Amino acid sequence: MNSDGRGPLFLALVIAGGLLHGFGLAYSRMARPEIVLDFLQLEDFGLLFVMGGAALVTGLAIQLGTRIIKTAPLTGTRYTGREKGFDRNVIIGGVVFGAGWGLSGVCPGAGYASLGIGNYRILWAVAGLFIGAYAQGLWRVHRNSEARERSAPGD
Repeated sequence: MNSDGRGPLFLALVIAGGLLHGFGLAYSRMARPEIVLDFLQLEDFGLLFVMGGAALVTGLAIQLGTRIIKTAPLTGTRYTGREKGFDRNVIIGGVVFGAGWGLSGVCPGAGYASLGIGNYRILWAVAGLFIGAYAQGLWRVHRNSEARERSAPGD
């Protein structure tokens, strides 16, 4: 095991999972922005079955898998619930994500899978994803530094 508790197969499994996910997105046509936009405009409901099926399989795997196997196979750590507060950041992030997805028809995972099927025009959207993530990181650092300055004792 590495110092972070991950076994030697961790990276290989992550890559294999990413490739399988990308293949599934490409096969289901979710990597095509025009198909996604048709779905979002309520013209084609095929993706509803794709996403619903994926959610059902994932939900069952998590519910059954964590009951049968008590520890993560690659790290040996025990499964625990993760509680994250539902705050302003979650709402704002969801609105921005949804607006970007609705305007472009590109979800981040499907954007990368779209590159894999040869849709190189999608590079504009992927560049937008990176720029947006970078801008959010800068904003968060700026906001945190301002908060620290306000809480610092005066001279």
